[in-house]
Amino acid sequence: KMAAAASSLVSYGSGSDSENESEFGNVTSPQKVDPDAAAHLQPLKPALSSKMLLILVFCSLIDKQKRGKNEEEAPAEEKTVLHVKEAYDYQGRSYLHVPQDVGINLRSADVPEKCYLPKKQLHVWTGHTKGVSAIRLFPVSAHLLLSCSMDCKIKLWEVYNDRRCVRTFIGHSKAVRDVCFNNSGTRFLSAAYDRYLKLWDSETGQCIARFTNRKVPYCVKFNPDEDKQQLFVAGMSDKKIVQWDIRSGEVVQEYDRHLGAVNTITFVDENRRFVSTSDDKSLRVWEWDIPVDFKYIAEPSMHSMPAVTLSPNGKWLACQSMDNQILIFGAQNRFRLNKKKIFKGHMVAGYACQVDFSPDMSYVVSGDADGKLNIWDWKTTKLYHRIKAHDKVCISALWHPHETSKVITCGWDGQIKLWD
Repeated sequence: KMAAAASSLVSYGSGSDSENESEFGNVTSPQKVDPDAAAHLQPLKPALSSKMLLILVFCSLIDKQKRGKNEEEAPAEEKTVLHVKEAYDYQGRSYLHVPQDVGINLRSADVPEKCYLPKKQLHVWTGHTKGVSAIRLFPVSAHLLLSCSMDCKIKLWEVYNDRRCVRTFIGHSKAVRDVCFNNSGTRFLSAAYDRYLKLWDSETGQCIARFTNRKVPYCVKFNPDEDKQQLFVAGMSDKKIVQWDIRSGEVVQEYDRHLGAVNTITFVDENRRFVSTSDDKSLRVWEWDIPVDFKYIAEPSMHSMPAVTLSPNGKWLACQSMDNQILIFGAQNRFRLNKKKIFKGHMVAGYACQVDFSPDMSYVVSGDADGKLNIWDWKTTKLYHRIKAHDKVCISALWHPHETSKVITCGWDGQIKLWD
C-alpha cells in the first residue's frame, strides 16, 4: 500500500508538468525496486521540486514587486517640444511677450465695462489625445493658455492671432491633475497622479525641480504674495495640505486637519489666508503658515465642493457643490453662505466642474457632466443660456479677464474651445 501511495505521489509530482520538466530535467517514474527499502525515499524528489517551484515563483513575485516599486518611485524623464519655428522673434522676444496687435490692451488692469453672453464657437484647440483636466490663463495678460491632460502632457497655447500650440511639456508618467502659474507666468507647477509635483520654465520648457511626499497631489497653488513666490502649497490624497520651499526643496509646513483628500486651495483676504475644501465635505480657512484652521464650516446638509473660484472683486467664493448647485460664500471675514445666491439647473454628477465669473461680475459660468456650458445671471441667479460645448464632461470654463464675451472651455473629449 505504501509503495502504491509513494508511486502515485511521484506521478502527481511529475505528471504532465512541463514546467517541472523544463526546470529540473525529466523526472521519471521509479524503477521496480524493493518497495520497503525505497518507500521512504521515493516521494522526496518530486515533492522537493514542486516546493522549489513554489519558492521560485514566490521569489520572482517579490522581485517584481520590488522592481515595480522602484520604477514607480523614479520620476519620469522630462522632455519638451517647441512647436513654433522660431523661439524668438527678430527683436529677441519669446511667446511670453504680450502681443500689442490684438485690438485690446492686454497689459491694463481695467476690466471690460459691460460683458455679454457668448453665443458661438470661435476656435477649437486640438492636440491632447485624452481628456483635458484643467486650463489656466497666463497671469494679467491672458494671452496664453496652459492645459494639462490625462494624456500625461501639458501644453501651452496662444489665445490670439494664429492660436497655435507653442510648446508641449512632457514629464509625468500618469494623468496630470492641476497646473498653476507663478505671478509673472515665467514658471508653473504641475501636479500629477504619478505623485510628483514639478516646476517648469514656461519659456524654455525645462523642468527646474521635482517634489514628492509619495502621496497624490490633487491641487497646487503658488503663494500669490510677491515676496513669497518661492513657496507653494499642495492638497494631497492623504488629507494634508503640504507647503514646500522651492529653494531648499523641503517641506516647511503641513496643515493636517481635514478628514478626507484635499480638493481645492484658494487664497483670499489679500493672500493672508487660504480656503480649502475636501472630500470630508467641509470648508476650512487657514492663516498662512499656521497649521490650525481658524474657521471650519460644515453643515449636515453640505456636500463635497471639489471646485472653488474667487470672484474678480475678491468678495465671494463660488463653490461647485456635488448636489448640483453652485454655492456662494463670503470671502472676507465671516465666510457665511449667501442663501440668496444659489445657482442651479445644471448637472455635475460628481465631476469637479470649474466655475468662473465674467470680469464685470454680471455672469457666472460653469461646465457640467453633459458637456454643456451654463451661464447664469449673477444678480437674479437665473440660468440664461446653455451651449452644448463638449461630447463628454465640460470640466472647466474660464471667462477671459480682458474680453466682454470670450469664454474658454475644456472637456474630457480632449478639446479646448473658444466661445464668443
